[in-house]
Amino acid sequence: MNGSPVDIVVFAPLAPILCVILFWFIQLLFIESQRYLLDKIRPKHKPLCRFTNFLGILFQTICHALGYTVTKSGISDIYLSINYGRVAPKKERKGIFEWIANAFLFIGPFFIPAGLLLICLFFLLNNGFEITTPSELLKVKYTFGGQMITFGTSLYLFSKNLYGFLLNIDLLHPGHFGFLLLMIFLGMGIRPSYIGEQKIDRVDMMYDLRNIWSLIKHKPMYVVILFSIAYIFFYISLLLTKDWYISLFIIFGWLSIISISSLMITHFIILLIKNVDEIPDNKKYLPYITLPASYISMRILFLYIPTSFKYSISLLVMICSTIVVTLFLNNKFKTREKIKLLKKTKNTGEEKRDEQ
Repeated sequence: MNGSPVDIVVFAPLAPILCVILFWFIQLLFIESQRYLLDKIRPKHKPLCRFTNFLGILFQTICHALGYTVTKSGISDIYLSINYGRVAPKKERKGIFEWIANAFLFIGPFFIPAGLLLICLFFLLNNGFEITTPSELLKVKYTFGGQMITFGTSLYLFSKNLYGFLLNIDLLHPGHFGFLLLMIFLGMGIRPSYIGEQKIDRVDMMYDLRNIWSLIKHKPMYVVILFSIAYIFFYISLLLTKDWYISLFIIFGWLSIISISSLMITHFIILLIKNVDEIPDNKKYLPYITLPASYISMRILFLYIPTSFKYSISLLVMICSTIVVTLFLNNKFKTREKIKLLKKTKNTGEEKRDEQ
């Protein structure tokens, strides 16, 4: 085994931890971007925004309940509404148990809901779950760079298979369509926009960071213990030449990829809603009709012209046709408004000249 002893003993265990933190931060940026877009459509789509907030509260409440279950505190009461969620433990447990329950509350929503989709993917994907290190780097596998490369390679293989599945998804297949709906629900409700009836506690990126920092600052010794356990786990994996340590963090990476992919899909949906809202009258329903109509038309066409790319082409045509229809109606409306404005300006100028 090559590599500096200091690198292997001190820095190598940090590599997958830093990778997970990086992907979690990317999640935060996507969530903040989506929250901005939801604020843009909120005046015209309050029921949708309230529903997404309910999903966020639901996921948060489930994670808190799981925290109390794992710490064996039990659950005596659960309250859930569109604006607020609360879980009361059956017995109060302080110290490390309370800290773990709070960690489930503040960190769990970023990973636990995506775990359900990961379980579904085990049945939908044929491969992509391999823990792989390039053969030429096996000698430096347990160094900082080796751990980073193993993490990155495994995430690349998973992402390749996940996006391959999404680009060839069969929307007429109940299992595939159900999985897509779950991804949309996850993306829409990964975090609530606000907590409380008066919407005083706005849940943004800084809110999440403050809560997590408070969790760390409140009991720093627990964080030290967690890092110590992580290092011991790495040394055991090293001595037994197993991939147990890196595999644990790769799973968190897979969960982050699923969450980010869900957020990308919901970004497209919200942007579509935002642009459709600018179309006047009943014409605004045309893009929504184009979505299923174009997809079903292509699938019918491929019944007579078979091709192995029927799913991806149908999906591409559906997305492109919807975008084209939306942009065409938008530009047509905006052009008409500009013409009206020019005519109005011209008439006003002529009236002023007549008065002179």
